[in-house]
Order: sequence, then structure tokens, then C-alpha cells
Amino acid sequence: MHLTQFSDYSLRVALYLAAHPDKQVTVEEISRSYRISRNHLTKVVQRMADLGVVASTRGRGGGFRLAMDPADINVGWLVRQTEPHFDLVECFDPATNTCPIAPACGLKGALARAQQAFLKVLNEYTLASFQGQRRELLSIWEVFRPDDEGAGGADPG
Repeated sequence: MHLTQFSDYSLRVALYLAAHPDKQVTVEEISRSYRISRNHLTKVVQRMADLGVVASTRGRGGGFRLAMDPADINVGWLVRQTEPHFDLVECFDPATNTCPIAPACGLKGALARAQQAFLKVLNEYTLASFQGQRRELLSIWEVFRPDDEGAGGADPG
């Protein structure tokens, strides 16, 4: 199974915001910290705001923060909300299926069970499950902050 970049970035944003509970975080800051496109992140943060996971404040000093407690953000739920579909193979979508062996193939059932197992495992975790690594994450992200904000690493943007 392969998650879309959108889901990957959603999980990264959630981790970043959970590690910074006492401040507003900007898309630019998250972009630098992960070395990923600001444009992509803007769409991700907007979707997360629509879901009620992220709260935004406009204007000077504005930014984003988690709108929910990390213990209330289920990883499986977040992935389900950010993936456009879970069609692992063509035959999962009857509207577009052109596989000639679909009526006789047993593989679809096995793949569906594997997908369910994957999501079941993700359901066992909340964002709070990963806060034990907060210090290590903060030290990695610190490297990518400009001199006036932090320790003074290189700005990859």
C-alpha cells in the first residue's frame, strides 16, 4: 500500500503541530522544517482545518495549531480523511475496472483483507502515541530554522 503525498504531508503537519503546542506555527516554518513545497502544505493545512484538526489565526502573529488534543486524533481516521480512495488495484473500483479476470480472480479478496489490516493497525494509534519522540523531532527541525528564529541551520528554501 502506498499513501498519497497529501496523506504523508498531513501526518507530518500533525506531528509538527503536536510538537509545538504552545505557539502558532506558519506554513513557511513547516515547509522549511520538512523541505517540502509551501504550496502543497497550504492545501494540506486547509483540508486539516476543514476536518477540524487544525485551527488557524489570520494576521500578524497568526498561524496554525492543533484544534484537537493529540490523543483525540486517530491516525487511521486521519489517513482515511486525506486519501482520495483506497483502490489498491483497478478492480476495487467497479466503475473503471477493465480487468478481464476480475470475475474469477480471488486476489481482490486477499488485497481487501490486507488493506483492512493496514487500517486496523493505524487505528491503534493516535497522534499522542508519537509524542515520546518530541525532543528528537524538535532537534531535527531546529536545524532548518533561520538564524533569527533558532539555532541557525541552512535554509533549504
